[in-house]
Amino acid sequence: MTELEFMAVAFGFANIALLIQRNVWNFPCGLVMVSLYAAIFFETRLYSEAMLQVFFFCVQLFGWWKWTRAIDDEGDLVVEWSSPRTLLLCALCTVALSAMLGETMATWTDAAAPHVDATVAAASVVAQFLLSYRRIENWVYWIAIDVLSIVLYVWRGLNLTAGLYIVMLMMSVFGLIAWQRSRVASAPLV
Repeated sequence: MTELEFMAVAFGFANIALLIQRNVWNFPCGLVMVSLYAAIFFETRLYSEAMLQVFFFCVQLFGWWKWTRAIDDEGDLVVEWSSPRTLLLCALCTVALSAMLGETMATWTDAAAPHVDATVAAASVVAQFLLSYRRIENWVYWIAIDVLSIVLYVWRGLNLTAGLYIVMLMMSVFGLIAWQRSRVASAPLV
């Protein structure tokens, strides 16, 4: 465990806790967290994960902008379900991006686990877009990502980060439940 990893974990906890509450201030915490993890993952040769943090930085800015424009009259963030078509597109994008990135990393780098790393990265890209657009299914993606990430990080000796992802897994379950309840509560009465 390094000081850098400890700081990244602390900002990660804050980021997810604020996300569950649908609080727009999750984004500054997320920006710090992904900046720290970009350095950590590069150092541990998880290159897809390192590149993903650069993407996350940009999408965090986009999400922050989108969320500030999606507040209802009571000051609450409105969340929604995705259409079946959107979910199919998400699945296809995850598979295609995972395959392309995994093969690229396996061929051109000394990546420690190119295909698993790429799958986590690809699913994370899709999940982050779902999150930016306030789609409830983002939590389902994060649950699957967290499970796979825990195994990957333990294998690479990032035990504190694996611990973060165990907690994030539990927080993702709570996030899914909270966002589902929020959507039900905000649904118009028929």
